[in-house]
Amino acid sequence: MRKRFPSARVAGVRVDALDLRRLHAFIHHAIVQGWTVPVLNANAQAVVLAHDDRAFASILENAPVVFCDGSGVRLGACILGKELPPRITYADWIDELVPFLRDRGHSLYLLGGRPGIAEAAALRLVARHPGIKIAGTGHGYFRKEGEENEAVLAKVNAARPDVLLLGFGMPLQEKWIAANMRRIDARVLLSGGACIDYAAGVVRRGPRILVDNHMEWLARLIVEPRRLWRRYVFGNSRFLLLVLREKFSGLIRRKEPKAPA
Repeated sequence: MRKRFPSARVAGVRVDALDLRRLHAFIHHAIVQGWTVPVLNANAQAVVLAHDDRAFASILENAPVVFCDGSGVRLGACILGKELPPRITYADWIDELVPFLRDRGHSLYLLGGRPGIAEAAALRLVARHPGIKIAGTGHGYFRKEGEENEAVLAKVNAARPDVLLLGFGMPLQEKWIAANMRRIDARVLLSGGACIDYAAGVVRRGPRILVDNHMEWLARLIVEPRRLWRRYVFGNSRFLLLVLREKFSGLIRRKEPKAPA
């Protein structure tokens, strides 16, 4: 199933122009229709990874939905003369997604993080949003093939969740979805990255003034400098170079003289 939404290409990666209302509508429709679909996201890291990893790039290209999850991607689109709605970032979205699912009777399964983290996240989400159906939880530290993978699939399929939220990190979670999608008895598969850690309260967001002013990358770098410095210092620089290369190559193409008729 491939639903076409208006989109923009940012350094070669398709990003759908979906606001929160349309994204929620798609998720609800997919559940009601009984589809099994991945709903992926793109940030600066995704763009850089897609340039280095053809398999990951193909997964993004063929996903029904790739929404904007980063101010950098939105800025990149603007530099290229395109427009995207405000970003939808999981750390904020989770507290809008959960009541949306609850109010429609949809269930949620959390799969990711270290052992015990998904369970802690589920308890906090139930406390904040009473009535949400948590179909199950599981950690992300299992072998993604063989017996361990089969056991995880069996547990998820026994729960038959409407939404399966994964937190393996990019691009592992997207590749796991692509490899197992036809065998997963769930409707909507979300690639949530560190979302489960945030929901559990084990990772802080950093200074709110940065988060609210399109500099969450710096806020996260302040909180986890040793783990994230390479991703944000080198990754963001490379993302900008990719965007500028596309911008100037487009200008050069437009200025090339046309062949005589």
